[in-house]
Amino acid sequence: MNKELLKINHLAKRYHDKQGEIEAIQNITLSIKEKEFVAIVGPSGCGKSTLLSILTGLEEKSEGTITSTHSNLSFGYMLQKDSLFPWLTILDNCLIGLKVQGNLTDEKRKEVIQLLKKYGLEEFKDKYPKSLSGGMRQRVALIRTLATNPDILLLDEPFSSLDYISRLKLSDDIYQIIKEEGKTAIIVTHDIQEAIALADRVIVLTQRPATIKKEYKIHLTDKSTPFQNRKCKEFNDYYDAIWRDLNET
Repeated sequence: MNKELLKINHLAKRYHDKQGEIEAIQNITLSIKEKEFVAIVGPSGCGKSTLLSILTGLEEKSEGTITSTHSNLSFGYMLQKDSLFPWLTILDNCLIGLKVQGNLTDEKRKEVIQLLKKYGLEEFKDKYPKSLSGGMRQRVALIRTLATNPDILLLDEPFSSLDYISRLKLSDDIYQIIKEEGKTAIIVTHDIQEAIALADRVIVLTQRPATIKKEYKIHLTDKSTPFQNRKCKEFNDYYDAIWRDLNET
């Protein structure tokens, strides 16, 4: 059994403006294990992305604790848009995080080129983002995130800008990359099917202020790729249960 990597205890987030106080997140307690893939679903505007921002330190929490079994736990954040710099080559885009950290070495450069080769992008390393499809750009964005070797990957609706077919294909690609690289991942998504197909656990949040309404451990017979997982006999049962939860919030 994989050991616990991250523990969130009684997390809360409140915003203040001229109208008063807005509570975005309320009393969230959650643990994440090493190499686990966790999906978070909930109504629009309930605070899913806020939770990821707090984990990375982009926003401060109002209450609660976040602890880890690793010292200096690091996060990689993959957003809805690939945010590639159009004036940089694909390789230079993938190296940007290492440059910012001051950790770019010849060895690291070789490792990134190997990642591009491993996942079918080496021939594009000297080209620019405009030469790539939306799905390929998102794969580059993931490799850029992996280049810094984060302990946990945070995926904020990374497929939402793609058409349906590209979305299905890319979810398979990214799932394969994350599993092959042995990474822990947390994905935020509005798509229930996507959550079930990708995740080991699905966390269902309520309307704002977000609390955890229910947690599902996903057990699928003959679990495989996200696309194939949609055909498993248990899939529709999970979908129906999570759909009911979201419509009752």
